Amino acid sequence: MTIYWIYLFVFLLAVIVVLITTPIVKLVALKCEQVDAPCDRKMHQQPMVRLGGMAIWVATLLPIVCFWCVSMATPFQDLFSPEDLSTLLLILLGGSGFFLIGLADDVFELSPFNRLWMQAAIAAALWWCGLRIEAVMLPGMAPFPLGWVSLPVTIVWLAGVVNAINWMDGLDGLAAGVASIGTGILVMLAIVMAQPVPALVGAALLGSLVGFLYYNYNPADIFMGDGGSYFIGFLLASLCIVGPQRLDDSFATLLPLMILAVPLGDMTWVILARLYRKKSPFYADNRHLHHRLLQMDFTHRATVWVMYGLTLATGCLTFVVSGFIDTWIYLLGIVFLVGAVIVRSRRVQGVPKQNSDVVTRKALWSSENL
Repeated sequence: MTIYWIYLFVFLLAVIVVLITTPIVKLVALKCEQVDAPCDRKMHQQPMVRLGGMAIWVATLLPIVCFWCVSMATPFQDLFSPEDLSTLLLILLGGSGFFLIGLADDVFELSPFNRLWMQAAIAAALWWCGLRIEAVMLPGMAPFPLGWVSLPVTIVWLAGVVNAINWMDGLDGLAAGVASIGTGILVMLAIVMAQPVPALVGAALLGSLVGFLYYNYNPADIFMGDGGSYFIGFLLASLCIVGPQRLDDSFATLLPLMILAVPLGDMTWVILARLYRKKSPFYADNRHLHHRLLQMDFTHRATVWVMYGLTLATGCLTFVVSGFIDTWIYLLGIVFLVGAVIVRSRRVQGVPKQNSDVVTRKALWSSENL
């Protein structure tokens, strides 16, 4: 029972920290004029602060570091093995590395090639240190060791999830909400399967995301930026590796794909569509699922809630294939979920359109500055 209180403490501390630090980050970003300017492809119509990822990064790491320091001098040190602590350190360092890449892109606008090779370099270094996908386990077949193929598979997985979450960050509250649902499912699986590292890191990440949604839900006051989406994407990808992927279960490889089905599916569809049109996979367009829903006359908030519902539906399928809930309970839950999304969507459809909060500070954003 003690370890559950640890997860709850880390979650609540992360919520408190992000609620305090986000306004500070916004104020500093305004003084430094670090904003995301509007354009034809983006939904916001006014310059928006885009460094909210700094608050998420601090709010996730600080509770974990606090627990780590306290545990060294208390009986809690027996709850985590040396291998667990090594894995925890690897995840925090890797997440910080990806965060810095995203932060550099937010500030200096790196090219897609530079972002990719830096992501691949960090992923390769983490693979060398032991954070890797070592085998594929699918129903009806024996575990298939990857051998040296583990390196490119791990790089593709880490970079793929990072960019999938980044591409999902197209509407107020969308990426943070989708990531919150995925993280919550990972935490529940980790707790049930007695995996302390993904449960601890996931609890901290979930707290920071829930708190950040207070400022990021439509109409948003601040964006997470690439720094936030890269950090969140890496943590989700790495938690899948040290969590579900390390289970001795025939569905171990499929579980992460179910949890992240919406962002990964959206990214795969967009890349294939761009290649079919003989465009670069990095060519920015309005072909994402949330863009399609907006074109179908869904409002901003209704679109976000539909995406939340899809993420919850695919993510909860992991509990069925893992044997934690019966299929009929899942199907009954889907019926209630669909009904709730429909009701919520209709309710927000009737709400007047709300754009992201306007940044107004003494005419700082004049047309000459943009």
